[in-house]
Amino acid sequence: MKQKIVIRLSVASDKCRSKAMVLAAKADGVSKMGITGDGKDQLEVEGDGIDTVCLVNCLRKKIGRADIVKVEVVKPEEKKPEEKKPEVVPLPYGWCYPNYYQYHPHW
Repeated sequence: MKQKIVIRLSVASDKCRSKAMVLAAKADGVSKMGITGDGKDQLEVEGDGIDTVCLVNCLRKKIGRADIVKVEVVKPEEKKPEEKKPEVVPLPYGWCYPNYYQYHPHW
């Protein structure tokens, strides 16, 4: 079950944002993450089987204030039927160049 989690952070510097990204990357099950929002104050994490409470508690210990904004289940993308590619028809033997063998006698 893939899920998407949005966490609001109260960080003032890029160093704290990058530290939050590192902590989120170390969490189990995370496949995508990024900083979003108008003030770049939201951490968006996507993955399979993420422990949201554990991630937020870790962010609170290391970074500061962190609040869960949204947790939603991501539906798997529907696979589109593949378009059939035209088959490549080999040319008849007469149209192909034969392999040339050059004989060099050893005198």
